[in-house]
Amino acid sequence: MSRARSLPSILLTTLLGGAMALLLAGGLAACATGGLSASATPETFTESDEPETRKRATNRLKLAVLYFQDGKYNFALDEIKQAILTDPNWFEPYGMRALIQMQTGDFPQAEASFQKALAINPNASDLKHNYGYLLCKMKRPEQAMKLFGAALADPAYTQRAKTWAEQGRCQLGNEQMAEAEASFMRSYELDAGNASTGYNLARLLFQRGEWVRAQFYARRVNNGERASAESLWLGIKIERSLSNRDAQLQLEAQLRKRFTQSPEALALERGAFNE
Repeated sequence: MSRARSLPSILLTTLLGGAMALLLAGGLAACATGGLSASATPETFTESDEPETRKRATNRLKLAVLYFQDGKYNFALDEIKQAILTDPNWFEPYGMRALIQMQTGDFPQAEASFQKALAINPNASDLKHNYGYLLCKMKRPEQAMKLFGAALADPAYTQRAKTWAEQGRCQLGNEQMAEAEASFMRSYELDAGNASTGYNLARLLFQRGEWVRAQFYARRVNNGERASAESLWLGIKIERSLSNRDAQLQLEAQLRKRFTQSPEALALERGAFNE
């Protein structure tokens, strides 16, 4: 598995505009979103009137995505460079470059790439989300909150649940527990099936001693297909706190069977419930 997959999924699905999402899905779009100048509103091209330069840049961008997903970051950056040379006023290659630079740990250059992309298309809420993610990684949560807020204020933005969740994670990292809970709740209201959001809510509530509420969210996660070693371990601790011995034993059996060598399974064998 390549390191690219360690990034949150929104960074792959909403880093850029609609054209990028379709590229990641494995095919070229019938239309592509572009920004012709720093002040221009990005326009939509049909396949018949899309400029030749945009078609060539799109092909380069598609190759960059494939290299990125395969962990070949230098090759991906080379393709991005060619895309930018071909169509320098298109914002999406700069956004993809930011993703690659973020993955390789070059945060200052990633920030510069995000800023360039947003200078071309200041209305790209997906970029604002991911720039906010980067700023959280750079320990600049106040600036990140502004970008998350700007994305959420866009009535056309379709990734609200993920942005609320990412905002919650950023607030967790800044020890803003009440604010994080509120953000996760907003995310959960929009997408109750998101296992990460459910887990984070359960963990917050468990840490605060609200075991019954924590149990509700943990069970929703652990009864689904996306249960993880972390969620099962949390569920075990919640059920143990509520003296639900049968439920605890069922979760322990799952953890041992499905995630035998995980740190959580090893902690279970040690009886390290309070670590």
